[in-house]
Amino acid sequence: MLSLIDPINNLLWGEGQVLIYLLVAAGIWFTVRLRFVQLRHFLHMFSVMKNSTRDDASGISSFEALCTGLSARVGTGNLAGVAVAISLGGPGAVFWMWVIALLGMATGFAESVLGQLYKIRDSKQEFRGGPAYYIQMGLNKRWLSISFAVCLFLGYGFSFSAMQANTITDALNYSYGIPRLWAGLAIAVVAGFIVTGGLRRVAHFAEIVVPFMGVGYILVALSITVMNISLVPDVFCNIFSSAFGLQEAGAGAMGAAIKNGVQRGLYSNEAGAGSVPHAAAGASPYPNHPVTQGFVQMLGVFFDTLVLCTCTAVMVLLAGGSYSGEMEGIRMIQDAMTVHMGGAGTHFVSLAITLFAFSSVVANYAYAESNLHLFKLDNRKGRIGYTALYLGMVVWGSNASLKQVWALADMSLGLMTVVNIIAITLLTPTIIALSNHYFSKKRAGVLPEYRAGEIPIQGKSETGIW
Repeated sequence: MLSLIDPINNLLWGEGQVLIYLLVAAGIWFTVRLRFVQLRHFLHMFSVMKNSTRDDASGISSFEALCTGLSARVGTGNLAGVAVAISLGGPGAVFWMWVIALLGMATGFAESVLGQLYKIRDSKQEFRGGPAYYIQMGLNKRWLSISFAVCLFLGYGFSFSAMQANTITDALNYSYGIPRLWAGLAIAVVAGFIVTGGLRRVAHFAEIVVPFMGVGYILVALSITVMNISLVPDVFCNIFSSAFGLQEAGAGAMGAAIKNGVQRGLYSNEAGAGSVPHAAAGASPYPNHPVTQGFVQMLGVFFDTLVLCTCTAVMVLLAGGSYSGEMEGIRMIQDAMTVHMGGAGTHFVSLAITLFAFSSVVANYAYAESNLHLFKLDNRKGRIGYTALYLGMVVWGSNASLKQVWALADMSLGLMTVVNIIAITLLTPTIIALSNHYFSKKRAGVLPEYRAGEIPIQGKSETGIW
């Protein structure tokens, strides 16, 4: 399988570096066109969460949408992904993760505004949306819409959940000797119970689990940082000097830091990949304006990478973790936490990765399931078939090799991102028009609300939801 996947990944992530250029360009494009929205309105993205209510039985609240988006984002990328970045790119990879996250906040804003604008109701009267929908409804490009949906099924429907399961079972096997296959079967059973309840059950699960695991992880990281406060300045000096090739390895180390930082940063926060617009589409926003979800999911990018990934990186680097040249995953985190917490460190990481990765497993299902409508499989047989394949991949991933699983996930994410970046760039006029409409209302002291026909948009909302 790797013989087929590796050439594609080499073009996207390796020597071709297509995605590195594409993501940086998209981040700069939306940062400039939206007039540095992630900086100018940084505090406002917190304020939109104050009145997070579910005012439509068909949707989920903005807080549930944030938690659903975070449950997919906050997974192995925040633990194993950071370890992979540091082991292959050195401490400097952490800096480039920050850069792609800061730029990605603008990209995440743009795609989530579109996800909320172009959406439909499915056969269960729940909201459904995402890149495949705004490509078809906004750009009227059916072939590109289907291309994205296929990539999404390969990624979020199958390979990403397999990779999350792989990390959980590896951690449990390393800590407790639990056979990976049995752990994989247990994950599939519990996940199956949650996902068969649809987006609202997934959102409710995320609303409970995500705040608990996020706050707990941050508190542990802060405690370890305080206990090692004298070492912190050296850690950050190491990150910055490594990021710009100021150490012995020079330009080669800088190149590895940029490549791995951008790659793992994208995998962690997913900005531009086209995943989070599915959660944004499911929300009933307050105020009733598509831009609200842009701010909600922009907050998700910030929390995921600039907060949680930084917590992991600091804990690893304080324990002496650094560039090895060989891909290291969750075990690197377990070893670091053993340095900080003794035997309890392994138990903490096992619990954290199980919660983080499992929340991603169930959210990934919901993202891909949202696109069954496009293939006219939004019915009982279609859902049963998709669910069986999805759970089968969870079991397969639990026992596959680390390199196989990450390679498949990287290819799927890369192809999704290429299609989505093209689409949101073409839809820039609509994003800017909606943003200007929102901010003009806000400056006038009026609650920003949007009604169809108020401003010109590309394509049309076929369902009349807006």
